[in-house]
Amino acid sequence: MRLVTLTLNPAIDQTVTLDALTPGSVHRARSVWSDAGGKGVNVACCLADWGLAIAATGVLGQDNAAPFAQLLAAKSIDDRFVWIPGETRTNLKLLDASGGDTTDINLPGLEFGPSTVEAVRAVLADLTGPGSLAVLAGSLPRSLGPDIYARLTAELKRRGARVVLDASGPALAAALAAGRDSLPDAIKPNRHELEEWAGRPLPTLADVLDAAHHLQRSGIALVCVSLGAEGALFVSSEGALRALPPPTRVASTVGAGDALVAGLVAGLHDGLALPDLARRALAFAAGKLSRTGANLPPRAEVEAIAAEIQVERLG
Repeated sequence: MRLVTLTLNPAIDQTVTLDALTPGSVHRARSVWSDAGGKGVNVACCLADWGLAIAATGVLGQDNAAPFAQLLAAKSIDDRFVWIPGETRTNLKLLDASGGDTTDINLPGLEFGPSTVEAVRAVLADLTGPGSLAVLAGSLPRSLGPDIYARLTAELKRRGARVVLDASGPALAAALAAGRDSLPDAIKPNRHELEEWAGRPLPTLADVLDAAHHLQRSGIALVCVSLGAEGALFVSSEGALRALPPPTRVASTVGAGDALVAGLVAGLHDGLALPDLARRALAFAAGKLSRTGANLPPRAEVEAIAAEIQVERLG
């Protein structure tokens, strides 16, 4: 089964650790490090750590290519990016060591035209076919319309691929408004992104479950809603459940949602039943929390975490 991730708005994530983040104050950084990333890149890294062959595509700038080229080579990820003139953006992440919270400052991405989009589409056509799994993940550069994920999903599904979508805002809304045959096979919004799509607050677990059921009945085979420290909700034709992670030492929350997506993909790749898929997804996310960057612990450690995941069936 061929696996591929798409990242149209990648970034170099520069993480600055502070003793405590106080707006309006001068801060002295405890540490700083940079990781080549973007949601699809992070998903590919976690899947590679798990031991799966994975290709990654999207758009990257030639002027600061080294961090991405080095990362993809180190993880043995098939680099199928379209490289264009310019610099890939840098995002700033402020990690508050006192509480573990991260404040993100995301900069605008590379802007590109139709010819670059066509080059990406050609790469996807070459990488996907019946039985393949494609992950479309992350924000979009300003030069692209919000319907790009919807259009790419329709093309991928016509080729027989399954599509996992991790998007938000107008891009997610456009993808969810597509015809039933063009809907993604799996989505992973967090509670805020689901509320944004629903157009109303979802304060209780029952509210979140109702919205997830609505999406699943509309034709999305698997709906996963990440709930932070409260775990994640999973809804499919097999039913609904919530998975709760074990206590975890947190080194960095950056990329935890991407690791969750990677765990979903790994579970779909292996055809796991919903409870086991939920355990694997949460284990990926919990394992990543103990690492900086988009890195998983060794496979045996992730499997040990999965064995500790509590899964409860929901009505």
